[in-house]
Amino acid sequence: MNETPDSFYRQSLNQGNRRSALWMGVAILALVAATSLYIGQAGEKDAASASRASLSAKARTISNPTTTNNTNTMSEIDLRKRLTPKQYHVTRENGTEPPFRNEYWNNHKAGIYVDVISGEALFASTDKFESGTGWPSFTKPIDPSHIVEKSDKGLFMERTEVRSKEGDAHLGHVFEDGPQPTGLRYCMNSAALRFIPVEKMEEEGYGQYLHLFTNQEKK
Repeated sequence: MNETPDSFYRQSLNQGNRRSALWMGVAILALVAATSLYIGQAGEKDAASASRASLSAKARTISNPTTTNNTNTMSEIDLRKRLTPKQYHVTRENGTEPPFRNEYWNNHKAGIYVDVISGEALFASTDKFESGTGWPSFTKPIDPSHIVEKSDKGLFMERTEVRSKEGDAHLGHVFEDGPQPTGLRYCMNSAALRFIPVEKMEEEGYGQYLHLFTNQEKK
């Protein structure tokens, strides 16, 4: 059968449309594949970045442990391990030792008394006196900026509590019945203190307070 020019034109047009549709389908499939590949690679990169960040965080944790000797960051668990039960009871639970049955009430050696938690210098033996109360008593602190005074209304009376500034340890109370020149009595708990004899002060890093005893000798 002879084909007319018109039928031949329509047949060619249909074949062209089919070829165009085929190429369009191929192009769409290629685009979808490329998009999937890109998303997959991006996901792998994100996972790798997250993994590196996690490893970096673990490394920082190992090299910089959260538990340190810094009293500002030391937890109560750390303090319980570091202190004796009596020291913890006094410094953290505001306890009070029995009179005449504590370590420093009758100590007459020359030296300084430091906070048992932070190590900050608190009192000197040059300001210690016999109060007759059974607790170590002082007329003044070495440096007033090392202590904090707070109102204490416990035991049905109003008193002035004394705490260490850096260690936030309960030390005792201050009363206005001491000898001159201050007229004050800093009544402290031995368990809140650590005594450093004058001959050990330089060795333990408290050499800046040796002048207290030099001046005392000159008197």
